[in-house]
Amino acid sequence: MAVFKEARAAGLLTGFVSNGNGTPQVLEYLRPWVDLYKVDLKSFDDRHYRQLGGRLQPILDTIRQLHQMGFWLEVVTLLVPGFNDSEEELKQLTAFLASVSPEIPWHVTAFHKDYKMTDPENTSAEKLMAAAKIGRQAGLVYVYAGNIPGSVGDLENTRCPDCQTLLIERYGYFIQGYKLTSSGCCPSCGKKIPGRWASGFEGQITAFPFHPQRRRSSRAFNILSSA
Repeated sequence: MAVFKEARAAGLLTGFVSNGNGTPQVLEYLRPWVDLYKVDLKSFDDRHYRQLGGRLQPILDTIRQLHQMGFWLEVVTLLVPGFNDSEEELKQLTAFLASVSPEIPWHVTAFHKDYKMTDPENTSAEKLMAAAKIGRQAGLVYVYAGNIPGSVGDLENTRCPDCQTLLIERYGYFIQGYKLTSSGCCPSCGKKIPGRWASGFEGQITAFPFHPQRRRSSRAFNILSSA
């Protein structure tokens, strides 16, 4: 909260990156100072959550409460082979999110071997795309696949759900195209796109500029920020 207050005073947006454990009292306390709230939904199996030292139900309750309270909410699931990647579990998980709101962005990201967790294989792009397909079939409108830039087709981008106009083109964390209007609408059909958008896109600001690997074409990237 101390950091968020200083950030707000400096004109910055604030984002809370969470594991999804939050009581109603805590969420009320945070609400005046948080613009963006991200929840890691690690599984939809309580047994798996208990293996990680937690419980599933409090996370589901928090997601519902965050949406009801008007936080801008996005949910991320790290897809770990053999742990939470079964078709049935993903169907249940995405059906739950869609029941809260089909407009909650769901990011399904790739596990890679690191530190002390080296047993499962790395998540393939094909697995991510299959999970994203399940999310779309469940009714989620904004589904993204991450951690393998350039390997998941259109799943890094944002399209208008009504007319399919490409609104935001991404490569990893970098925006290469941005076409939303100043009011956050699709320029082709006028649909309001849910999110937290600035009145205009001014490019990316980073403390240490970073150029991602270029694609095989020689075209340079614009270093632009994600909205």
